[in-house]
Amino acid sequence: MSGKVLSVNISEKKGTPKTGVDPGVLIENFGFEGDAHAGKWRRQVSLLAAESIEKAKNGPTNGLCHGVFAENITTEGIELYTLPVGTRLKVGEGVLEISQIGKECHAGCAISKLVGQCVMPREGVFAIVIKGGKVYAGDTIEVMR
Repeated sequence: MSGKVLSVNISEKKGTPKTGVDPGVLIENFGFEGDAHAGKWRRQVSLLAAESIEKAKNGPTNGLCHGVFAENITTEGIELYTLPVGTRLKVGEGVLEISQIGKECHAGCAISKLVGQCVMPREGVFAIVIKGGKVYAGDTIEVMR
């Protein structure tokens, strides 16, 4: 099973939409260089499928774009939230391991206020960085196990 990276996104502050970078640089056991969510914890990188974003749009003119749900990697072609915790993904030069499916949205979430409904609690995926490296938009995502 494989998919594709549509965009790589980072932000300087937590709880805000992310903006695209190309490439993003994954740092082993840390996350993306320059991203507020990076650190030595189990949610170093977040991934969200474009298919999940489409569900949240409720129509093509809602103005949602990659990074609006604060996802680091916007993907296409893999139903991420159905993969079990522990699954490894080869993404560009890096390797990620899924550490959590979904999350609890905190009260007053800026993204939820901006968008109206957040799909990250249901369909967002979080991972730790097993191997660092560059990740570009257009890179292949390969499910390793």
